[in-house]
Amino acid sequence: MPKLSPLAIPSEAKDRLTVLFVAKNALWEGDIHPEDGNHAVYHRQMREVLQSLGLKLEIAQTHEVLFDPPKGVDFVFPLLNRAGFFNSEMLLPLLCERAALPYLGANPILRGTSDDKHFAKRAAEVAGVPTAPWAVYRKGAPVTRDKCPQAVRYVIKPNNSSASWGVADAHDWPGVEEAVHRIHSDPANGGQDAIVEPFLEGSDVEVPVVTVRGEPQILPMLIFRQADPSHLRTYYEKRDLVDRSQKYSLDPFEDETLTARIAEMTRKVWEEYRPFDYGRFEFRVNEATGEVNFLELNLNCNLWSQKVFGRAAQMAGWSQKELIETILAEALARHGLIKLD
Repeated sequence: MPKLSPLAIPSEAKDRLTVLFVAKNALWEGDIHPEDGNHAVYHRQMREVLQSLGLKLEIAQTHEVLFDPPKGVDFVFPLLNRAGFFNSEMLLPLLCERAALPYLGANPILRGTSDDKHFAKRAAEVAGVPTAPWAVYRKGAPVTRDKCPQAVRYVIKPNNSSASWGVADAHDWPGVEEAVHRIHSDPANGGQDAIVEPFLEGSDVEVPVVTVRGEPQILPMLIFRQADPSHLRTYYEKRDLVDRSQKYSLDPFEDETLTARIAEMTRKVWEEYRPFDYGRFEFRVNEATGEVNFLELNLNCNLWSQKVFGRAAQMAGWSQKELIETILAEALARHGLIKLD
């Protein structure tokens, strides 16, 4: 890929603008959190990077900071995506719209559309991008077998989940039905919609996309290569709450033929969501057969230096600080708060 140059926020803008950073663990000072795992470490790192940029920074950990429009804030950096209630990822952007405050990332409707796996798969299908057959079972709607695709093994998960929260598998309809009802009735998040699809053997290829001067750009792709292609990754593995070192590794994805195909699929999918500033697009790849299927996308995704985006930035020759400053500079420019050189 051609080398991308990172963006910089002008010094005068750092003196002029006040940025509000909102994340569940924005004030965390420790290491692995007992419930949120490495997500707390990620939020701590984000706060430290933003502080290192020399910004006039305000910090909050809850939505309440925007219930009454805050005075003196020019821009919001929202990372409160999993706040413990259904569709919580839409609330901060909605509150920013209510307060007429510019913010990082896609607008609330696009955030909701992308986080809803059913709608995201429909958009991919319309764009001509292959995805596995699926069924969505909304909480309160009938759970019927006729909607369910045929498969030997199924994956069942919350339709709006992140980090594989609540994921399960099953090999028959009773198992699918039980897993769907468990997601519908889960007390931790008030119950959620469920999505069911065939289990696809292979590994997940992660495609990080960052917008630079108005155009989405694909950073180097990575693959969660699984030692066992039939393994189902869990929330606890993704959050480093259990040892997963022998199960999979995050590696550069260097198959030129497949990366070209996946890049073309990504470009087709992202047209549904522009402008979105940054996001991660995921595909299930069977390296033995060459089969590629769209899985999902995550706008306002994890930017931690140890995860996909941070690793991809390093591969592109960027530091973590340059990655965050580029994303923020692009959004500030898009909202007319700065001019880029």
